[in-house]
Amino acid sequence: MRISFEKRLERSRLSVIFIPIISFMLALIFGAIILLAFGVNPLQAYAVMVKGSLGSGYALSETLVKAIPLMLTGLGVSISFRMLFWNIGAEGQLAMGAIAASFVALFLEEFIPPILVLPAMLTSAVLAGALWGLIPASLKAVLGVNEILTTLMMNYIAILLVEYLYLGPWRDPEGYGFPGTAPFPETALLPRFTGRIHMGILFAILAAAFIWFLLKHTKRGYEIRLIGQNPCAARYTGIYIGRNILLVMFISGGLAGIAGMAEVSGIAQRLYSGLTVGYGYTAIIVAWLANLNPWGILLVSFLMGALYVGGDQIQIAMQTPAAVAQVLQGAILFFMLGGTIFANYRVRIIRSLGKNNPGVDSHG
Repeated sequence: MRISFEKRLERSRLSVIFIPIISFMLALIFGAIILLAFGVNPLQAYAVMVKGSLGSGYALSETLVKAIPLMLTGLGVSISFRMLFWNIGAEGQLAMGAIAASFVALFLEEFIPPILVLPAMLTSAVLAGALWGLIPASLKAVLGVNEILTTLMMNYIAILLVEYLYLGPWRDPEGYGFPGTAPFPETALLPRFTGRIHMGILFAILAAAFIWFLLKHTKRGYEIRLIGQNPCAARYTGIYIGRNILLVMFISGGLAGIAGMAEVSGIAQRLYSGLTVGYGYTAIIVAWLANLNPWGILLVSFLMGALYVGGDQIQIAMQTPAAVAQVLQGAILFFMLGGTIFANYRVRIIRSLGKNNPGVDSHG
């Protein structure tokens, strides 16, 4: 007997609605077992998570603060995944966008009219993230180099470059030894709406609208979707795949670069040590949970932000080890991702009856 998975030609409406719900319920049950093993009341823990992430204006704002970089990086990787280009480098592209924006804020601000400082930071972040993404894209398009390896390895280069700058030449001489650059001037700070919610949320909504329009209503978007569905057919119709690889990675890296700019300008207001905390990697999970839908990515990012903030609240309010919150977060993500597999694939069980008998199939 063996088990195989067959791609569903289309997803039923019932599966779209009920599989995520069932997956989430199973995740809560599994999480409850973990919490009981640590001597924690599951109902109390879940109540703390909900209250800590959604139960007040402050909690909601902190959830959105966590969600904004996930939205931008999730949207970035989603468009490359649409074309089956596996961009694992959003973390590094975010870092490069933060570096470029910080350079403008720290060293060029006095030479730029005040009203143009933020646009200059945004433009430089987009270009830095995009150019960082174009390196593996060019290697793929010209030489056929595996993009998973190149995008992943370039993350470490960018992360170490950030560390070198805020610990070395860009370190604040008046920072009392703390790692980080000098604070940005007032003209280089993203406006905030309420609490710590900054203009990055507007960037994310506009980015989602842009990607939705590009994929659904433009010729280039049709080419991207066709390449993702059938590269051979796309090549046969005369679509230049290499050019589209460069385009999607320019957009993908640029959006991740905006996430980096938003973090240093809207939250920390400097280049700092807590910049690269895994948003670019989590964005991959966000994109797949949302089935690469731009509007779905905004929603899933918000829920992921609530999960992060709620997990921190368990550790603070219930004095549990940090590992408990991380295990609980991982369990929920594991079940939710598992649910997407059953939504997209049909389980096929093949029972062998003998050497000369091909066996009996049963479908799930």
